[in-house]
Amino acid sequence: MKISESWLREWVNPELTTQEIADQITMAGLEVDAIENLAGQFSGVVVAEIISVEQHPDADKLRVCQVAGLGDELTQVVCGAPNANVGLKVPFATVGAVLPENLNHKKIEIKKAKLRGVESFGMLCGQTELQLGDDDSGLWELPIDAPVGTELNDYLGLNDSVIDIDLTPNRSDCLSLKGIARDVGVLNRLAVNQPAITPVAATIDDVFPVELNAVDMCPRYVGRIIRGIDLSKPTPLWMQERLRRAGLNSKDIVVDTTNYVLLELGQPMHAFDFDKLSGSIDVRKAKAGEKLGLLNGQEVTLKDDTLVIADKASTLAIAGVMGGNDSAVSASTTNVFLESAFFAPVAIAGRARAYGLHTDSSHRFERGVDYQLQEQAIERATQLIIDVAGGEVGPVSVTEAQHDLLSARSVKLRRSRIKSGLGFEMADEEVLDILQRLGLALESSDNEGWVFGIPSYRFDMTIEADLLEELARIYGYNRLPTTSLLMEINLPEKTESTQPLRVIQQQLLARDYQEAICYSFVDPELQQLFSPELSPAALQNPISADMAVMRTSLWPGLVQALKHNINRQQSRVRLFETGLRFMPNSEQGGVAGLQQQPVLAGLIYGSRDHESWSSNTDKVDFYDIKGDIESLFTMSGQAAKFTMTAVDHPALHPGQAASISYKGHVIGMVGAMHPQLQKKLDISQPVYLFEIMQDAIMEVSLPSFTPLSRFPEVRRDLAVIVDQEVTVADLQSKALEVTDETLIKLKVFDVYIGKGIDSHRKSVALGLTFQHLSRTLTDCEINTSVDKVVDALKVTFNAELR
Repeated sequence: MKISESWLREWVNPELTTQEIADQITMAGLEVDAIENLAGQFSGVVVAEIISVEQHPDADKLRVCQVAGLGDELTQVVCGAPNANVGLKVPFATVGAVLPENLNHKKIEIKKAKLRGVESFGMLCGQTELQLGDDDSGLWELPIDAPVGTELNDYLGLNDSVIDIDLTPNRSDCLSLKGIARDVGVLNRLAVNQPAITPVAATIDDVFPVELNAVDMCPRYVGRIIRGIDLSKPTPLWMQERLRRAGLNSKDIVVDTTNYVLLELGQPMHAFDFDKLSGSIDVRKAKAGEKLGLLNGQEVTLKDDTLVIADKASTLAIAGVMGGNDSAVSASTTNVFLESAFFAPVAIAGRARAYGLHTDSSHRFERGVDYQLQEQAIERATQLIIDVAGGEVGPVSVTEAQHDLLSARSVKLRRSRIKSGLGFEMADEEVLDILQRLGLALESSDNEGWVFGIPSYRFDMTIEADLLEELARIYGYNRLPTTSLLMEINLPEKTESTQPLRVIQQQLLARDYQEAICYSFVDPELQQLFSPELSPAALQNPISADMAVMRTSLWPGLVQALKHNINRQQSRVRLFETGLRFMPNSEQGGVAGLQQQPVLAGLIYGSRDHESWSSNTDKVDFYDIKGDIESLFTMSGQAAKFTMTAVDHPALHPGQAASISYKGHVIGMVGAMHPQLQKKLDISQPVYLFEIMQDAIMEVSLPSFTPLSRFPEVRRDLAVIVDQEVTVADLQSKALEVTDETLIKLKVFDVYIGKGIDSHRKSVALGLTFQHLSRTLTDCEINTSVDKVVDALKVTFNAELR
């Protein structure tokens, strides 16, 4: 939110510099993002009046103007602006004037010049030339009462700064000049000079009826009719300037006034063309499928959870967000109906975003607007409008229903809690001074503490800790004493049987992976591609349509990160992520019926090695990612307890997908992305993915010493022919089953399919290494063990020795 320093100082004027005010506001929790000069630096520009205009003798688009602005004599200026007319008040850059920097970062100095043979002694300026606006259609037309000869800087009060404040969502009370001034006043123990707002007496009896048919969303609605206004009357320059300094453009006195009241008091308002209304105002929920053309030209189809303002004929506005075009104030409007309402924050939150909108009104209503401010705002707006545009005023109509949001709130503050929470004892007088200056009302007190009534504009105060925060904020965080905290804690047991997650992360980093951090909510369509059998939990108020459900796998986020990198010419990508997946309908319960499972996921894509003169261009395959996972198993010291079994998975390539099991339980999946899914995601090369439960790979076996044998080891190699459906893991398992502890190593060193072998079978070569701890094995013992392996493979898998 941007506010003018000069406007702020009209309300409260501490003896501080601009930077000191900004620092003070920041330390009070209202962070100042920037301090901006109001305008480009220029000098020698005065208010001038065009006295006469003649056509240039040698140029159709130039005119010779005589302007008053420098003493009693007229000054000749050649001008090409289409609106250079007699009687116009405009900015006049005199000879010697210096204008703001241009695009080449050079300041422009005005000199005497000849244009097509006619002398020109200065320049008449538009807004863009002075960097005071965006209108470059011609000369800047100043108000007719602008004093000729006055420095433009002085006339417009341009020796000012704009303070840009970034507010946290809980401080809706400071989304106005009034709120900022209140905090600055409290911080400096100064009174706040709020403009006097007195009720405007009704001169007509016209009242427009209002019905509240969604009381839980809008419990309070204030309206007023003003007839006979003249919108040809321009908005006063002082109001235009304050709007401009806040980043808003001037339109007409009615719209400008509603914007001004929003900035000044924090109450969003809306004005309807009264002659376009029918019957009465109906505050209700939209009917599904209703359409509304908005002020920005957008037509939306309304949802049935949207609060709208309607009349008996049509829908007029999305409540708290934006008005409709059909009932908007226009140049021909003479009668208006002013609206000033209180909408429940929950009723407005997310509604603007659902239609791709974000407005100043929705920004405030979503966070909470003072529910006692509506009448004051409508009186302020009424006075500002009739002072300029005239008109006859009807009485203020207040339509209100009982609602918890409009009820008074109280919070108890204990003295002992101040000591424990802030670390020191604060004097009672200071506690009362700070909180009462913030607007809290003392309702009662006793030896234990006080009970304070919470003001209607502080939606963020609900518990005792909120009052402690206010005391610390106003007292000054930098003044709080530094103390050492004493806390009795029981340190959790750290067992050697569990390895930290960071060790696993470091292992993947060492294998050339990079860690990714993705959102826990993903695109429903993308989630469906990876887990079509699951119904993910939907968010009630998603950030956007493509982040609407909780992920049931980390793969969608990683694949989006992969595509992001591919689109930026990255041809070799290795990513991993640790985080939660949210599995629905879990028997173990959890938050909202979800089981939150910590998992580790990763993917690889592109070439196996980095580009180098010594490396080839081979692409990664299944065994690359399998090797990465097996390196994690090895770290646990119990790699033999992990097994991989071929399975089908909707997101993985048939024949290149495996489940990962640990102690007989499936803990993850690994494989190549399904070709059809790869095509849908427009990825040109194969992608290999894995996802594993963290708990399983964090378990480690306790180290123990095994004596080394001093006796020789003997290796025997076997090549057996089996059906292609038989897995190597099954062959290894059976061989280990029928041998004893003398078989210390079993390795598959070759698989052959081709000439000389039945087309339905394959040759698998096994290397068996034998060794005894206390003696040398005999050939007979080794041959017996090998024969057992061969016989078992023949019986179980119909194996043949090759």
